[in-house]
Amino acid sequence: MELAHSLLLNEEALKRIPDAKKPVFIFEWMRFLDKVLVAAQKSDIKEKQKTLVKQLTNQISESPGPPTRKLLARCLAVLFSVGDTFDLFDTINKCNDLIKTKDDSPSYLPTKLTAICCIGAMYEKLGRMVGRSFEETVQLLIKALRNAESQGRCEVMQTLQKVIVGMGSAATGCHKDIYKATKGCMADRVMSVRVAAAQCMYSLVQEASFMTTTELDSVSSLCLRALDGSNYDVRCAVGKLLGHLFATSLIPKQHATGKKKQVTLDYLLDMLSTGFLKANSGFLKSEMLSGAGQVNREIRVGVTHAYVEFVKCMGGTWMERNISSLLKHVLYLLANPKATPTHVDAVYARKCVQFILRTLIGSLLGEKAQIAAAKEISQHIIKAMNAVSPEAMLDSTHAEMISGQHVLVSALHELGCIVQTLGTSASPLVSEPQTGIIDPVVSVLLHPSPSARLAAAWCLRSITIALPSELTPLIDRCMESMEKLRSSPEAVSGYSYAIAALLGGVYKCPLGIPHSKGKKIFSMAEDLLKTATKDSRLSVQKTQCGWLLLGAIMTLGPPVVKHHLPRMLLLWRNAFPKNKQEMDSEKARGDAFTWQVTLEGRAGALCAMDSFIRYCRELVTEDVIRRLIIPLECALTMLQQIPAMIKTHGTQLKASAAMVRLRLYQVMFLLPPDQYEVAYNHVLRELVAEFTLTDNPSNTTTSLLRSMCHVDDSIILGSWLQETDHKPIEDQLQPNSASGSGAIEHDGAALYRRCPANEHIPGPLPLGVNVIDNSVKLFGIVFQHVPHKHRLQMLQHFTECIKHASKSRQQAVQMNIFTAVLCALKCLADSKSGFGHSEVRKAAVQLVLGALNSPSPILRCAAGEALGRIAQVMEDGRFIAELSQYSFDKLNSARDVVTRTGHSLALGCLHRYVGGMGSGQHLNTSVSILLALAQDNTSPVVQVWALHALGLIADSGGPMFRGYIEPTLSLVLNLLLSVPPSNVDVHQCLGKCLSALITSIGPELQSNTNSIAAARLYCLVCCAIMQDHHDSLVQAEAISCLQQLHMFAPRHVNLTTLVPHLCETLNSSHLLLRRAAVACLRQLSQREASEISEHALTLISDKDDPKNRGKIIITETGLEGALFELLDRETDNKLCKDVHDTIISMLHSLAAENLTRWFTLLKDVLAASISDSSSPDANEAGAGDKEEDDDDVAQITIAEKEDTHPSVAPRWPTRVFATDCLQKIISDCESKTVAHFDLAIARDMRETHGKGDYLVLHLTELVRVAFIAATSDSDQLRLAGLATLQKVINNFSMIADPEVPGHVILEQYQAQVGAALRPAFAPNAPSDVTAAACQVCSTWIGSGVAHDLNDLRRVHQLLVSSLEKLKLGRHKASLYSESATTMEKLAVLQAWAEVYIVAIQKEHDHGNTDDKSRSEDDFGEIESQGESLLSLVQPELVSLSKHWLCVLKDQVYLSLPSDYSNSLPNEGGTYYAPDTADTVRPIYKRSWPPILYAVSLWLNECGFGNFPLEYTGGEPPANHASSVTEGPPANMQNEEVNTDRFHLLLGIAVEAMCSPTSIQPLETVNMCLKSVFVLLDKPWPRSRLGKKQTLAVELLNVLHRLLLTRESLATHQLVLDCTKQILRSALENLEEQKVKDSEFKVQSGHQVSLSVFGEGGENGKIEAGQSVVFATLEVCLCGLIRQMPELNPNLPTTGFPLRQMKLSDEACHLVASIINAIAELPGLCSFAGSISILPTILYLTTGVIREAASLSLQSPLQEPITVALETLTTFCACPYVSDPRSCDHWSRLLQSAIATVLDFSKADAEKDKPGIDEKTLLLALSVFLLNCDDDITGNPQLKQGLIEAFQTAWMSKNNRVKLMCVQKLTSIFQKMERKKATPYIRQCAPPIIEWLGGVGQNKPANQDGLQLVIDSIAMLETLVAIAEDSTTGTQIIPFGGDGHCTQGGTRPFTPHTEPHSHSPASLS
Repeated sequence: MELAHSLLLNEEALKRIPDAKKPVFIFEWMRFLDKVLVAAQKSDIKEKQKTLVKQLTNQISESPGPPTRKLLARCLAVLFSVGDTFDLFDTINKCNDLIKTKDDSPSYLPTKLTAICCIGAMYEKLGRMVGRSFEETVQLLIKALRNAESQGRCEVMQTLQKVIVGMGSAATGCHKDIYKATKGCMADRVMSVRVAAAQCMYSLVQEASFMTTTELDSVSSLCLRALDGSNYDVRCAVGKLLGHLFATSLIPKQHATGKKKQVTLDYLLDMLSTGFLKANSGFLKSEMLSGAGQVNREIRVGVTHAYVEFVKCMGGTWMERNISSLLKHVLYLLANPKATPTHVDAVYARKCVQFILRTLIGSLLGEKAQIAAAKEISQHIIKAMNAVSPEAMLDSTHAEMISGQHVLVSALHELGCIVQTLGTSASPLVSEPQTGIIDPVVSVLLHPSPSARLAAAWCLRSITIALPSELTPLIDRCMESMEKLRSSPEAVSGYSYAIAALLGGVYKCPLGIPHSKGKKIFSMAEDLLKTATKDSRLSVQKTQCGWLLLGAIMTLGPPVVKHHLPRMLLLWRNAFPKNKQEMDSEKARGDAFTWQVTLEGRAGALCAMDSFIRYCRELVTEDVIRRLIIPLECALTMLQQIPAMIKTHGTQLKASAAMVRLRLYQVMFLLPPDQYEVAYNHVLRELVAEFTLTDNPSNTTTSLLRSMCHVDDSIILGSWLQETDHKPIEDQLQPNSASGSGAIEHDGAALYRRCPANEHIPGPLPLGVNVIDNSVKLFGIVFQHVPHKHRLQMLQHFTECIKHASKSRQQAVQMNIFTAVLCALKCLADSKSGFGHSEVRKAAVQLVLGALNSPSPILRCAAGEALGRIAQVMEDGRFIAELSQYSFDKLNSARDVVTRTGHSLALGCLHRYVGGMGSGQHLNTSVSILLALAQDNTSPVVQVWALHALGLIADSGGPMFRGYIEPTLSLVLNLLLSVPPSNVDVHQCLGKCLSALITSIGPELQSNTNSIAAARLYCLVCCAIMQDHHDSLVQAEAISCLQQLHMFAPRHVNLTTLVPHLCETLNSSHLLLRRAAVACLRQLSQREASEISEHALTLISDKDDPKNRGKIIITETGLEGALFELLDRETDNKLCKDVHDTIISMLHSLAAENLTRWFTLLKDVLAASISDSSSPDANEAGAGDKEEDDDDVAQITIAEKEDTHPSVAPRWPTRVFATDCLQKIISDCESKTVAHFDLAIARDMRETHGKGDYLVLHLTELVRVAFIAATSDSDQLRLAGLATLQKVINNFSMIADPEVPGHVILEQYQAQVGAALRPAFAPNAPSDVTAAACQVCSTWIGSGVAHDLNDLRRVHQLLVSSLEKLKLGRHKASLYSESATTMEKLAVLQAWAEVYIVAIQKEHDHGNTDDKSRSEDDFGEIESQGESLLSLVQPELVSLSKHWLCVLKDQVYLSLPSDYSNSLPNEGGTYYAPDTADTVRPIYKRSWPPILYAVSLWLNECGFGNFPLEYTGGEPPANHASSVTEGPPANMQNEEVNTDRFHLLLGIAVEAMCSPTSIQPLETVNMCLKSVFVLLDKPWPRSRLGKKQTLAVELLNVLHRLLLTRESLATHQLVLDCTKQILRSALENLEEQKVKDSEFKVQSGHQVSLSVFGEGGENGKIEAGQSVVFATLEVCLCGLIRQMPELNPNLPTTGFPLRQMKLSDEACHLVASIINAIAELPGLCSFAGSISILPTILYLTTGVIREAASLSLQSPLQEPITVALETLTTFCACPYVSDPRSCDHWSRLLQSAIATVLDFSKADAEKDKPGIDEKTLLLALSVFLLNCDDDITGNPQLKQGLIEAFQTAWMSKNNRVKLMCVQKLTSIFQKMERKKATPYIRQCAPPIIEWLGGVGQNKPANQDGLQLVIDSIAMLETLVAIAEDSTTGTQIIPFGGDGHCTQGGTRPFTPHTEPHSHSPASLS
């Protein structure tokens, strides 16, 4: 195929390839030519143009397929446009001649179609360059139209459209002829011709003025006729034409001349309404006058499209101006009785009106205009209510009431949608008394129509979801009104509906409602049920409403319901007869009305039960289920008596009886089937009778059949219409589906149930359909639990039902049965249950095979699905073989379409459900048959089903299908090249099949073998053909296939063409196509974000260009900006999620490198909130933003120019997402270069390297954007803005301002921060906003940005004002739930705690630097006239401390296990109610850690010995007194209070530290450790801990566990700090005991002996679990081993040496802290106990020296070595060394330590002993020599080893080692007794003195050498001094005769104790 890539056709190569591949070769050549001609030089083309024209025109006669002819036409047109036009007229004449030919044979048709196509392309591209030749061509085309078949008619229409577009006004003379020709095609029987004709007329409207004047009425009628019997594409095209026609006629062209008929808006709207209202009559004048005929829903839906298109053409500006008249017209369409002749028609008409309003108001209007529209709708509601006469108010069947109710329903639904879309931005709609919307909506609750009342209730729910602050007041208002008007049935019903709807919306309001409301409503509902029988006029309403309210209460969840559960169970039990006797007696009495009330009550009870099970799963225990089963069994028994009851009392009971059945099925579906096992027979009998329509005279069908079929079958079922933007109106036209007839009046329970995603309004299906649906679902669940014999009976019964059903009824019965069987099979497959024995299988197969030949496509599809499911459940190869063979035989013999399609799908479903391995032996036959059927050009339907089945096989075949890829791929390509484009279904199936083939090949597509390269090329060609198809679904399949190709072979997908195509596709009017484009962009952005961004920027165009009006285009902000714009237009959740993912992927890849562009984009998105902001602080942006403000104002001013199609300002969800993106950018920059957060570096980089895009340079924009968001009128945006502000403070608070030394760059934004925070502390601010603002306040104050205390006062005052909320008691009335109040109060207290913590830290830092000289501007220090941050907190401490302690007590209660729930206070805690205990736990979890630390600091500062009042200047101020935080009881002593507080704080900390790592975050653990440290930093708490040794041991065990489970070094350090405090407490306690004991013994005359005090006693036994020393050693050993694993005595040997890593400074400090703690341990022990622990301590201390000074390290670790040496010094000087009872043991152990250290110095590579640093060795040995008695170091062997160590050191080549040796020897000579020092002088001094003698000749070469000489002389002076002091007169330093020192012979040194013999085995 590479030979095809040339400018001229390679005819030689074409001759050589097989005939079958020639069309592909030609197509690939033209595809290459199409790309080349545009980019080629004109000179290159001129040389070969004549040949090229000849080759192209020759191809016209070669019968090319549709894609080839389209490409051929385009190539010819482009060739003449870029080259010469010499051959243009010859080419046109040749095409005209081909069209003139009268050959009508099928073989000539492609040639004629190609000629027509070429003519169209040339006229469209070249326009007036073709001269007047168009006249002849137009006449030829019109003449050809008369006898043309459908493809020809379609092609002619398309070509005529191109002539109109290309020629423009030059073809005016032909416009009338074209119009006449097109009129005939507008009602063509072939839908594709109608579409082409509508598109032709659309172009004609633009060019021909008569279309909008004299022919306006005619064209309108023509459009209505075209809509009759239309499909979706026709309705879209005709609706677009009609809308464009009316819009053009309303705004005529400026240059139009002649006398024109004046057209008004009212006239046009009347014409549209005529189509909408007169759709139920024919088109003849007599039919219109008579009003005869059925409702034509297709016309009504088409006119609905036209309404939308008309207003879209007029634009948003026009709509804003005419919103009043537009709303009035559209709403009052429903007031005409012709629009609503039946209930179903009324529902459908309402759907159309709601679609018009939702589409236009939702997409064309910005938030301000939507608010205006909502006010206008509110006025229409008032007018509609005022128009209801008193007679209509009394009679619900009054004609006036019936016509008016639908207007109200639609208006209320749209009003609710508008408000819910606006969110909290809709607050002006309720805050303004005169134009408020709540009063009008509430007034509708008294309307006589239930539909209007339900719609009003739902509207109120929508309002409260958007504005949660209105929820509680509305509930109160409805309850009060209901109480006042309880004698009115409408009032009881309406207000109950409203309350139920409001309760149902609580789950969408995070702040909830007070729990007391649930209790009051429960009591009200109970009262309604109790008083229902007292007044027969209200019995039905009270019964219905009582149970409705109870069902709504269940949605509040277990916290509310659990208290009412006993009463609910009683109500359910009393709603049904208790036994059979009661049931029989009940049956004997009562009239129709009594039975209606009874049935309504029982249906309501079951509905409440359903709600309980659905929303309170935690409460549905075994016991509760057992108690629920009793009324269910009664209800089941009652169902059997209902037919007789209806027979006796009349059919008016039918609806109530059906509702009982519906509710019973819904409840049983939610319960475990085994709970009602005894009732299976009764249940199944009822269910089967239900869906087989045994007692139902109407042919009601289920709505579930499509959903039971596989989602991939949407092509053959046409269910893809569910995935379009027009789903709400197109649903009503779908056959055998009730999905379009849903309305809220069908089921009142929908008021409180969860609304499905993507639906603004609930649409329960009609009762009859709903009952059958639920019976089918319950049948599926129960079927798997019944015995096989019952299964057989049911299947046989199904066959009989179908067999004996009448012809008109058979299909309905069959559909219901198949839905039930599919549901059962699905449940069997999910539970992996068997199907049954051979008889059951045979019955099922017999039932299914009969439907494979059904004339209904959906039944054939269901039968194929059922067959596959049966095979899946059976898992029997022989059975599968029989089924396959049966279908093979049928397909080979049958020739009818029905049999072929049914059995083709059966084969596909068998393969789908048993997989490639299970059906491998039939694969060859299946594929062969389906490949043959797919080539049946005579039947497109057979092709569709065969290709679909082939795609299923390819998808499931796996590796076994590899052998069939080539023939299948060839078939797909050949069909794409030959099938007419009007056969859209075939093309869709080809796309699905191609997708399956690409998946089958998989990653091998990357390879370059001949077969794979050919397959890859075929795939790309197929994708190109589908991309060029006119149908959006085929284009979507092309994009999906390209996406798959990119996943497997990214190098072979050309992003240069793909990305621009995807960007243009974002403007498509088809949802599926937009979804496919965004999904593809999402995948591309994850791998090639930079490339797609660059390719998208090639499409930059002008936003103001009229061609781009209303489109999403690429501007300077690139693809990202287009995607943000798309977010404002889309409502589809899946598409929006993909857009979010795409933007985030691009952000992570590109934002850090392109900050300017991203900030420009995000600022543009968020700037929309400036003008919309209702915050009084919106203008406080500070001086730093002055210039930017001016820019923004200028931009806004420019945007106010007249623009018919203005772009809508970004809506609040988009702005929230933009703010989240900003936070992600900051997070991304954290992991990039440091220049992002350092202004000096960033500026330097910008000046030196030219790189200036660093985050710190955009700080102004960051603060501004955060400010804009935080002060907006949307609560969600405010929360996002506050989160962004906090992130900015956290990241930039420490960045210095290089221009102002001593200051930080954030200082200049203090005004903005204060202004951003102020609105959040307003009295009406929601709790979550205030809580978030408190967090930002504490962060800001603690950040140290404010240099002056006065600068902080603004933010500080906000926090002070928040303290007022703490004064409100827990029982104070609130708008929100108690948990919201808890969240707010705890946030305030947490913020104060964090501020207090920072204040104390700063105070301590200030104290530490008092004695040091300080500069005038100390960085980060807050000073103002001698005040500090603590002075701001101090006045509030009295109140705060009490509140903090109360929070901690609450936390203790809430953290108790569930077993102790009875121990919780009945009245709840200080800040939580008992009902909210579960919901507030997460809130307390976030808040208590800083509060715990703050209380610990406060107690540390105030001291435990006194009450806080004594430390804060007397009584607390009156304004901080609070009933909830009273002080301790008067009879409690200080000691008791302090003890309680101590145990409270310590208990909370220990409990948190004991929690698993998955529960407590590291920050919480660290906060607990700090709290414990601070708590034990005062004597009194340490004394409490010291006296309770078990508590200390337990605390140490917890700390040990933290070392094991946490990895953070900071945490480990905190653990060690706490350990030291515990040791300190133990030591202090021990000293206290010693003092007390000695005082007692002195007074009593006994001998004082303190040696038995301390752990170990007299026997030295230290018990694990009871010893502080042992627990401390565990902590220390664990800490050391975490840093130095080699210290583990039981370290497993792997045979590989451990590679020692150098420790960080933090780790070194940690090790030093551990050694320090170890040094304290002997002081805690008795003399015997010290002997027990000393080996371990010495092992660890010397081990640290070994590891820290190891020669394997680059340099020794100084801090651990220093501390270890200090510890050894402490041990050597310990009193126990000289104590007679312990000196022997201590001496031996210290000798062992010396021997061990000496052993460390001996390196041994074989034993992996690197040795230790010589200087460290000398330091350690000096410690022993200078601090130990001669008894220890005087051992001859040790002495010799010590001397050798010094001698070895002196022999070192390192001067620094020598220097250390001389210095330490000098110390030894000076400080040791002469007798002890003599051996060292004799052995070590002579070499040094001898060396010193030669220094004169060898002068030192460096500083170290010089210092060595100086210190050696100092040593010599010391020796001289010692010699002079000697009284013996003997020479201390003997010299031999030769001047050398004499050395006695020595034997090898053997240590007294083997090194490492004292390792802590007990701690292993």
